[in-house]
Amino acid sequence: MAVKPNVQPLWIEATFEEEGLDARALVTRTDLKGIITFASKAYRDMTKYSKQELVGAPHSIVRHPFMPEGAFKSMWDTIKQGQHFNALVMNLRKDGKHYWVDVHVDPIDEFGDIVDDPNKIAGYVAIRREPTREEVEEHFKLYAAMRKAELLEKNSLRDWEEDLLNKLKDPNWEKSMIEAIKSK
Repeated sequence: MAVKPNVQPLWIEATFEEEGLDARALVTRTDLKGIITFASKAYRDMTKYSKQELVGAPHSIVRHPFMPEGAFKSMWDTIKQGQHFNALVMNLRKDGKHYWVDVHVDPIDEFGDIVDDPNKIAGYVAIRREPTREEVEEHFKLYAAMRKAELLEKNSLRDWEEDLLNKLKDPNWEKSMIEAIKSK
């Protein structure tokens, strides 16, 4: 299910380099329900949320409305079964800018060890790295088509979903987003 963004997206990308993060991984841990129990300093620096704002919050705090609901359903279906999940994700920062990550999510036990037995899962660990520009462009196009299809299938849209659908229907908007991706 889509969640209303906590902040208004600016549709401006922030990269790891621009944030001075080099190639450091962004790490979070959550409980079984996706409530954040740990957020690395690099993750906090990229998201612009403080430790106090993140720990105890649902991980959807950084969900960008552009991301297809199906991508998150696939993730939850996979990790709940004790399997590794990997995908590119566009996240939304507190300041309204977005960033792309190549995220790897694994189920963990109560000691933080990766497990594959669904009965031993106590939470999840997510490790993110910056993807290549080619991967970002490819996934932007894929997710734009997926998200547009999801929104067109809905019987009624919330205001923010309607705004997003109007952007997704505009070929000039998609073209300008692709140009911005290529320019980074």
